[in-house]
Amino acid sequence: MPATNVLANLFVTLYNTEARRRSECLVHPTSGLGARVLEALRGAGYIAGFERVDDRRGGKFQVKLSASITKCGAISPRFKVRKDEYAFWEQQYLPSYDRGMLLVTTNRGVMSHHEALRLGIGGFLIGYVY
Repeated sequence: MPATNVLANLFVTLYNTEARRRSECLVHPTSGLGARVLEALRGAGYIAGFERVDDRRGGKFQVKLSASITKCGAISPRFKVRKDEYAFWEQQYLPSYDRGMLLVTTNRGVMSHHEALRLGIGGFLIGYVY
């Protein structure tokens, strides 16, 4: 059966593996958006690293975890957010101010809402992690 939301599957797999206190997980299938999300998570220190493994069936990500994810998830539907609306969405998805991050896809790529706020750009919310 095909995956209906590859990004939601990525976040659920990361969360379940962290809850089981494992240090590695396999996420399949892969996507370009999933790779950019994992790069943003690695840049923020939520994961230690990842590698794409091509198995000719959609691919897999082998993710090394750093035991710093308490909760994560995909935001569906993907809400459009302007540069001055990040505070509202932080209240909706994050437990407290300045803890965790929202993942935003912009015309400059996938980034945290902190970086998008610094650059002064909006985009679409795709996920959260803390």
